[in-house]
Amino acid sequence: MPPTARDRAVPPDGGPGRSGTVARTPDPDTPPDHLPPFALLPVSVVAGVTAALLLLTARRFGYFSDELYFLAAGRHPAWGYADQPPLLPLLAHAMDTLAPGSLLWLRAPAAAVTGLGVVFTALLTRELGGRRAAQTAAAGAYAVSPVMLQMGHLLITATLDIFLTTVTTWLLVRWVRTRRDRLLPLFGLTAAVSLEVKFLSVGLWAVLAVALLLAGPRALLRRPVLWASVAGALLTAVPGLLWQDRHGWPQLAMASVISREVAADEGGRSLFLPTVLSAAGLAGAVLLCAGLLRLLFARAARPHRFLGLTFVGLCAGYLYADGRPYYVAGLFPVLWAAGATALQGLRLTRPRLWATGLAYVLSAALAVQVLPVYPVHRLTAPSADRLARESVGWPDLAASVARVHRALPPDVRRRALIITDRYDQAGALDRYGPALGLPRPYSGHRGYADLRRPTDDSASVVFVGADARYLRRFFTHVERRGTVTNAEGVHNLNWGAPIWLCEGERAPWRTLWPRLSHLDADSAG
Repeated sequence: MPPTARDRAVPPDGGPGRSGTVARTPDPDTPPDHLPPFALLPVSVVAGVTAALLLLTARRFGYFSDELYFLAAGRHPAWGYADQPPLLPLLAHAMDTLAPGSLLWLRAPAAAVTGLGVVFTALLTRELGGRRAAQTAAAGAYAVSPVMLQMGHLLITATLDIFLTTVTTWLLVRWVRTRRDRLLPLFGLTAAVSLEVKFLSVGLWAVLAVALLLAGPRALLRRPVLWASVAGALLTAVPGLLWQDRHGWPQLAMASVISREVAADEGGRSLFLPTVLSAAGLAGAVLLCAGLLRLLFARAARPHRFLGLTFVGLCAGYLYADGRPYYVAGLFPVLWAAGATALQGLRLTRPRLWATGLAYVLSAALAVQVLPVYPVHRLTAPSADRLARESVGWPDLAASVARVHRALPPDVRRRALIITDRYDQAGALDRYGPALGLPRPYSGHRGYADLRRPTDDSASVVFVGADARYLRRFFTHVERRGTVTNAEGVHNLNWGAPIWLCEGERAPWRTLWPRLSHLDADSAG
């Protein structure tokens, strides 16, 4: 490649060039203008294999509980729900409309954004100066991370949230290098979509702003285009915020509910950091630690130090609030990118090459276990994956309820209502119940409480879940008529759930329904 005018003006010895310009020492705080070549072939292979694996396993087992809820909520469009913004229910409904009842189509967007996440991780590495091998290593860490594969298998809020955070960090890193303000409207667009997926993204931006103030580049915060883009993103969230205001801000109450669940059932603060590292995977944990150290302490990484501080700040915030460890997974890619870039200077000896390959092979072998690649009977083990256990038994639940419903006298059966204690039970009955002659269900749990409300004050109720003492607060007659089981013998949350016949409402539904509505997983709690 012939030298440019700029090259000719700066001779190698640092003295005056032919143009008379004196060479300046490069600023170590400024990223280089040039980029290494992109590792297109290996990164494409990793991304394609990852997406293909997710598609191949998409139809194994069954719906996850949240997916059933999204399908039901998508048939009742609203600007918001008690537990989330509206985008995921709308997306689930759209995919189910294209191919009714198809798990493959429902989960295709999750597989797609996970494959794209692999690509953006490699692009992040390139922006940080990582060469082809580093790009491939970071992309591989994404592909063999348990949390990325697990979330990529399901169409849930975390799946899109992780991808959108990855895109956000790529836009920020690219802006730091290029200072092109036309990237900032794309940042605003990503933020707007994030707000329609998960309000939790506001926490990321708040910590990010503090990190920029502390470590720079503060010039970003002085860009009018940035604030115009942020204002546009916030404007798109106004309808959802108005919905929350009209309904008493249930999203804020959900934060307390999640904190209690994490503290009681998921190990609380003591397991937060170990779970973060295990979620990254074996190879991913090494790159994550190396990347965090580079971003926080390396002089060459000073322009991107704000990203290391953002990760530390988010971890501290979620530790304090008893948040779930995967909430910080959206920042894994930039840490993997920084880690791979930091390690690319090591001399690649044969022992190191073997050790690296072994680490990725072991990581892949462990990570793939979060996917349904094994027989369903393995879910009967107490150590079986919790998300997988909650993906089986839904048709059996509907069949159990249908047996109780069919046993009712014809005149009672025609008007009987079906109410469930939890939203996932209602979602399953909404999906499988109509084919068994069941009416559409109701549930007072979380966002499902606002989808439909009963109005017939004299109808009998088939109630799924809860206990007799709790139900007698609302009905004069409570009688157990059945029990939920499943053919696989998997002892998940629905195993052994009672099915009740309830009669004699103690008040009209307009009075009872707010009292039956609850955010906690256990209504009696």
